Amino acid sequence: MSVSELYSQYTRVWIPDPDEVWRSAELTKDYKEGEKSLQLQLEDETIREYPIDVQSNQLPFLRNPDILVGENDLTALSYLHEPAVLHNLKVRFLESNHIYTYCGIVLVAINPYEQLPIYGQDVIYAYSGQNMGDMDPHIFAVAEEAYKQMARDEKNQSIIVSGESGAGKTVSAKYAMRYFATVSGSASDTNIEEKVLASSPIMEAIGNAKTTRNDNSSRFGKYIQIGFDKRYRIIGANMRTYLLEKSRVVFQADDERNYHIFYQLCAAANLPEFKELALTRAEDFFYTSQGGDTSIEGVDDAEDFEKTRQAFTLLGVRESHQINIFKIIASILHLGNVEIQAERDGESCSISPKDEHLSNFCQLLGVEHSQMEHWLCHRKLVTTSETYVKTMSLQQVVNARNALAKHIYAQLFGWIVGHVNKALHTSLKQHSFIGVLDIYGFETFDVNSFEQFCINYANEKLQQQFNLHVFKLEQEEYMKEQIPWTLIDFYDNQPCIDLIEAKLGILDLLDEECKVPKGTDQNWAQKLYDRHSGSQHFQKPRMSNTAFIVVHFADKVEYLSDSFLEKNRDTVYEEQINILKASKLPLVADLFHDGKDSAPAAATSSKISVRSARPPLKASNKEHKKTVGHQFRTSLHLLMETLNTTTPHYVRCIKPNDEKLPFRFDPKRAVQQLRACGVLETIRISAAGYPSRWAYHDFYNRYRVLVKKKELANTDKKAICKSVLESLIKDPDKFQFGRTKIFFRAGQVAYLEKLRADKFRAATIMIQKTVRGWLQKVKYRRLKAATLTLQRYCRGHLARRLAEHLRRTRAAVVLQKQYRMRRAHQAYQRVRRATVVIQAFARGMFVRRIYHQVLREHKATIIQKHVRSWLARRCFQRLRGAAVVIQCGFRRLKAKRELKALKIEARSAEHLKRLNVGMENKVVQLQRKIDDQNKEFKMLSEQLSAITSTHATEVEKLKEELACYQQSQGGDSSPQLQEEVKSLRTELQRAHSERKVLEDAHTREKDELRKRVADLEQENALLKDEKAQLNNQILCQSKDELAQTSVEENLLMKKELEEERSRYQNLVKEYSRLEQRYDNLRDEMTIIKQTPGHRRNPSNQSSLESDSNYPSISTSEVGDAEDALQQVEEIGLEKAAMDLTVFLKLQKRVRELEQERKKLQVQLEKKEQQDSKKIPAELPSSDLDVDQDADLAYNSLKRQELESENKKLKNELNELRKAVADQASEHSAAHGTPDSYCLLLNQLKLAHEELEVRKEEVLILRTQIVSADQRRLAGKGSEPNINARTSWPNSEKHVDQEDAIEAYHGVCQTNRLLEAQLQAQSREHGEEVEGLKAQVQALKEEMDEQQQTFCQTLLLSPEAQLEFGIQQELSRLTNENLDLKELVEKLEKNEKKLKKQLKIYMKKVQDLEAAQALAQSERRRHELTRQVTVQRKEKDFQGMLEYHKEDEALLIRNLVTDLKPQALAGTVPCLPAYILYMCIRHADYVNDDLKVHSLLTSTINGIKKVLKKHNDDFEMTSFWLSNTCRLLHCLKQYSGDEGFMTQNTAKQNEHCLKNFDLTEYRQVLSDLSIQIYQQLIKISEGLLQPMIVSAMLENESIQGLSGVKPTGYRKRTSSLADGDNSYCLEAVIRQMNSFHTVMCDQGLDPEIILQVFKQLFYMINAVTLNNLLLRKDVCSWSTGMQLRYNISQLEEWLRGRNLHQREVAETMEPLIQAAQLLQLKKKSPEDAEAICSLCTALSTQQIVKILNLYTPLNEFEERVTVAFIRTIQAQLQERNDPQHLLLDFKHTFPVLFPFNPSSLTMDSIHIPACLNLEFLNEV
Repeated sequence: MSVSELYSQYTRVWIPDPDEVWRSAELTKDYKEGEKSLQLQLEDETIREYPIDVQSNQLPFLRNPDILVGENDLTALSYLHEPAVLHNLKVRFLESNHIYTYCGIVLVAINPYEQLPIYGQDVIYAYSGQNMGDMDPHIFAVAEEAYKQMARDEKNQSIIVSGESGAGKTVSAKYAMRYFATVSGSASDTNIEEKVLASSPIMEAIGNAKTTRNDNSSRFGKYIQIGFDKRYRIIGANMRTYLLEKSRVVFQADDERNYHIFYQLCAAANLPEFKELALTRAEDFFYTSQGGDTSIEGVDDAEDFEKTRQAFTLLGVRESHQINIFKIIASILHLGNVEIQAERDGESCSISPKDEHLSNFCQLLGVEHSQMEHWLCHRKLVTTSETYVKTMSLQQVVNARNALAKHIYAQLFGWIVGHVNKALHTSLKQHSFIGVLDIYGFETFDVNSFEQFCINYANEKLQQQFNLHVFKLEQEEYMKEQIPWTLIDFYDNQPCIDLIEAKLGILDLLDEECKVPKGTDQNWAQKLYDRHSGSQHFQKPRMSNTAFIVVHFADKVEYLSDSFLEKNRDTVYEEQINILKASKLPLVADLFHDGKDSAPAAATSSKISVRSARPPLKASNKEHKKTVGHQFRTSLHLLMETLNTTTPHYVRCIKPNDEKLPFRFDPKRAVQQLRACGVLETIRISAAGYPSRWAYHDFYNRYRVLVKKKELANTDKKAICKSVLESLIKDPDKFQFGRTKIFFRAGQVAYLEKLRADKFRAATIMIQKTVRGWLQKVKYRRLKAATLTLQRYCRGHLARRLAEHLRRTRAAVVLQKQYRMRRAHQAYQRVRRATVVIQAFARGMFVRRIYHQVLREHKATIIQKHVRSWLARRCFQRLRGAAVVIQCGFRRLKAKRELKALKIEARSAEHLKRLNVGMENKVVQLQRKIDDQNKEFKMLSEQLSAITSTHATEVEKLKEELACYQQSQGGDSSPQLQEEVKSLRTELQRAHSERKVLEDAHTREKDELRKRVADLEQENALLKDEKAQLNNQILCQSKDELAQTSVEENLLMKKELEEERSRYQNLVKEYSRLEQRYDNLRDEMTIIKQTPGHRRNPSNQSSLESDSNYPSISTSEVGDAEDALQQVEEIGLEKAAMDLTVFLKLQKRVRELEQERKKLQVQLEKKEQQDSKKIPAELPSSDLDVDQDADLAYNSLKRQELESENKKLKNELNELRKAVADQASEHSAAHGTPDSYCLLLNQLKLAHEELEVRKEEVLILRTQIVSADQRRLAGKGSEPNINARTSWPNSEKHVDQEDAIEAYHGVCQTNRLLEAQLQAQSREHGEEVEGLKAQVQALKEEMDEQQQTFCQTLLLSPEAQLEFGIQQELSRLTNENLDLKELVEKLEKNEKKLKKQLKIYMKKVQDLEAAQALAQSERRRHELTRQVTVQRKEKDFQGMLEYHKEDEALLIRNLVTDLKPQALAGTVPCLPAYILYMCIRHADYVNDDLKVHSLLTSTINGIKKVLKKHNDDFEMTSFWLSNTCRLLHCLKQYSGDEGFMTQNTAKQNEHCLKNFDLTEYRQVLSDLSIQIYQQLIKISEGLLQPMIVSAMLENESIQGLSGVKPTGYRKRTSSLADGDNSYCLEAVIRQMNSFHTVMCDQGLDPEIILQVFKQLFYMINAVTLNNLLLRKDVCSWSTGMQLRYNISQLEEWLRGRNLHQREVAETMEPLIQAAQLLQLKKKSPEDAEAICSLCTALSTQQIVKILNLYTPLNEFEERVTVAFIRTIQAQLQERNDPQHLLLDFKHTFPVLFPFNPSSLTMDSIHIPACLNLEFLNEV
């Protein structure tokens, strides 16, 4: 392409910028050759004119397309130059937070100054075994590449980590070593990998310090060789150190610190063991306080010191040596505080003898105080003839003291390094090693001295080696691809190295000047000017005569020559060394004796902390004067020799800013370091040749859109690529065709990308044009149809409006007519009404006038009438009054005459007669009444006389009897008897009165109680109604909440149960692993010890011995509650799930026993009260004995009933416990969590203890009743018999004895009957009263409790009321349910009993019929006349197989060890399991426990042996998993436990075991099943895992959807066309089809098959998601589409196999959400909310990681902005997600083996002949 084509409008370029180094701009118009400037527009839209130098014609750098920005490998960029590299690193670091980037063979690591979650064990395992180009850049990828090349190429490797101080070199080296330790493991039991990692804290303590650039800067270089054996496991390590910065011991700059060990020791000075060190705070010592602040933020020196001591201990440093080390370090601090006093002459100095610090120094090192005091201030001069002792000035003494301190620390540093190497050394033979070089990078400061010169010299050597290696790799790549090789010009820094190390170079001149007696730094600098002024790499500063400039590969560095000679000499006076050699401490003496006696090189290396790989020749004593420069050059040459013999891997650490701020990028500092570390040189070398390289397959997939249609017909992709390139790129020098790749010059890929984008843009425009045209046509048709519709409606509307108008016009005319008519009519009516009104008023006026006249006349007439009437009345009244007066006088006269006549008549007799007629009738009636009363009186008198006579006769009779009795008793007893009779009478009366009172009180109380009971019942009914209403309301309100709570509790319980099961199965897995390891070790020992002449023992002998300690068979059932409870406890939390009904039944039974106990207690108290009140009488009646007998009989019957009930309850409890224990493994998930089980178990214990207490109380009552019975019998024996009693008064009369006895017995019997009836009635009455009282009391208590609970409920919150009401209702329903259960159980027992009887009768009938049929057949046989052959009828097969003990080994060999699954094809699945069970059943039938034990042990060991032999055979493992499970199911199904026999037929129940309980062997088989399941999962995962990444992420399931981006130097495995590692989704589905077919054919339980595929799908999900999170190239929209399609195919496969359960589908949920996340829109806050609500199965780290990795494959896609990612993080910050980034793909779900009984009966199984089991006999 021409320049004008490249620099056209809208082209983006890079221009220099003083602040940002490089700045992006865009051309606003096309550039034409010869123009002097470019018109640019910056990103802030400012216009700028960029000048161009016409002579050099240097145009600005072109910017890469956005599609290439953010690549993992810098060499994948089309334009390779400094701004492109810087921008790519910046984008990856700031926007994607990726700190690692490849640059060809170099890994660029940018220090984030923040802890990142990318170094965990899961990340290590994710990178293990992966190719370097398949994963995102990482230090683990480099370590894996080194480890893989070491194993593949059998060549040693080196990882070279370099960079500035604070760039993260030490941390990177530490992570690399940690990777090797984790992946390779240890070859022995010495845990050498832990020791390798433990050396880091020690070396950091003694070799790291705080600087202005880094808080933990390594002040020395180290090269650690990690040794491996032939199996590539770590066997040892060795460390070499370089150029320790000794000057830091005595001097630190501002804001810096000395080595960490000094401050750690001061922080721990208060410990008791360090009191003798006499240390205080670090601020008190000169050597630790020069930098100012002695602490580091966030660092605890005391805690770090403890880690250092632990590391010393782990590496085998004894406690005494540790104390001595700390003494030496403390002595250095005291030496720095020694006060030196100058004398007046200035030529001499002195030290006070009482100097405390000098005393501590001498005491700690064990040297003489006086000698050290003397030789610190003096030195010895030795000439040929004499020896002089010369004083030293103050400065000389200080320098000598500092040199001594540096020398001591250097010697100690060397000793510690040597001890670490000794601890890491191994006696095993080292097969190969990987070296990790952690060395300082190129340094340049304002003032550069001898240390910077040596560091930069080392970097020159390393850069030369790096350049040669890169050049060599480029050459090999070209030769391998058969590309014509042209010499690439690259920077060779050999002249600079010659300037430093060649003859008469800088180092030679420095050593020569050091040998001159009075050499100075100025003289040495002048020699350099004279010698090297003509060199292009040496310059002299203009303004200085003591400095010089060396032009290094990275930059020019000005060195100040001051103190070069002193540091090179590293002078230490021999007198001081001799004093230390004479130390009393062995360690101090050994430090300095080793320096002289063993080897001079060791002494010199200890001075500068260099351990040579080969000891030089022995030299004279003056050899220890060898200069530091010479020693460093020698050690550097040795290092380069080592590196040249290894394959190097480079890690360049970059420090992004000097402020140590997290994720802040300073472009100036980054460019400076990129230039210094050689990254840009790598880019330059790559750009000089063909930096862009594409495989033909990838090129075809990426750029096939540029291929013409006719060329696509060709099947040869290589030919298609050649024809396309030749047509697109005219210059043949711009590309080359290799054997497997196409090589492009710089910029050509960008050109192809532009053509591809143009092609896509043209196609997009065409698609858009067509779609928009189609949309416009659709829109036009829609508008046309709408217009026609609108016109139709408008015209109709207008027509309707016209018609409406006409109607309205006509209506208006009609309205007008009517209106006008109405108006005329109204006017007429108004006139008419007015006329009528006028007429009415006029007529009324005339009428009123006439009326008023008539009225006046009428009134006048009335007045006249009244006046005339008044006058007439007045006349009449006057006449009437006169007439009345006359009448009164006349009538009075007449009355007087009549009164006089009446008085005369009253005195006559007739009048009296008339008055007495009524009185006579009354008198007659009274007379009759009196006569009746007289008759009644007479009758009563007669009765009274009869009674009186009768009473008199009885009194006489009693008197006679009393007299007779008195005569018989004597005269003295009569008063006593009279008194006794009186007392008896009074008592009888009192008893009668009391009885009457009691009866009245009882009646009243009974009435009151009945009334109160009625009230309470009414109130209780009301309360129940209210309670029911409240419960209904509460239930209605809380239905949803209760359901949600129960669901959450169930999920929590299931989760806890799964975790517990997982822990147990992990223990089983660990046990099997240890057992496997034991077997391996035993086999190795056998191989080692075995000789050719010896015979090997049977292979199964040891396994039989190891497994022969299985528990013996239990032949007894659990007898009592304690044993059953102990059995449940021993089975464990996971082996028993307690049924709630057991506990509730126990509670109910305990309550019943409590009531019975109370009743017995009440009876006993009554009995005691009766015994205490009863006075022993001489003549007790026999009816009391009968009552006591009846009570004792009642008590004994009650006791027997209680004992039988207790025994029955025990049996039921034992049965329930046994059933619960046997059904534990099946129903553990349904009965609650282990916590609930513990609670129930504790409550069961408490109930059992309470039951025992009640039992003891019943026994106590029993003993009390027995004692009462004994007392009664004793009293009965002391009473006189009936013959000794006193006779009655009439006994003297002669009476027939038999008649008397008979009469007496009759009377006694009658009395007894009456007494018994009376007592029975009184007892019933008392019991009824007590029952009513108890009911009343219970109702009272219940009512009080209900009232109390109701009041408490009202005080509670609504939620608490809800919960309380639910609890009450649950308890009520539980009690009702228990009652119903008991009733159902009783009915079931009766039903079973009847069925059993029916079966017995049916069997008897069948036997009778069979006997009759047999008899008839015999009779028929006897009747035959001719002889026939009769075959004997075989007996029925009972489902048992008999074998002899000696045939057991043959049985196991034919049925287990030598059996092939293919041999049983077409037979019953799990046939070996059925055969083994039939053999076990026969051994159980004959009650041979040894045979059962031997057979089961041999079977288990045989299965283990087969699985060990076929540990990678899926079919064999699945076969024995199904058989082991089936044998376990058979042992459960035929164990006799009712819980496992619910689905058995009657025939199957006959095949149950009779004598042995194989519960413990069932547990052993369960553990074996878990081990086989785990081996099955391991095999299937091993087969599937290599296919997953290729099939799920890389293979194009939807053709043409994904496009391949440039990959740079590191090629992905998937880039290989039709490679061996390429798998498609069909291969995965075929493999799973194979798994499913094998497991189904072999009869594996469907539940286990479901769990197998759940585990496999989880592994597919974890591996795919982990790769997605670690690979930037697959995080794109097209990959999301491919991934979603692949997942749908897998889900379809699950549905086709009927395996699409919720648990299996949930395992793929994170991967489904990740695919959806790649496809979702990622712009607005609404998109962020949608992502947060959708991705619930992904953690926040995973979501952010995927968004950071999201990479557009085309220019039409947009990148995810940083702001959008921050929005996602803000919305997800409330999530409590786990901290790990990757999923644990090795996680195994706990397996559950549900009980699955077989429908086959043992007698229906046929044994094929191919098994060779003829020795088995059917029973």
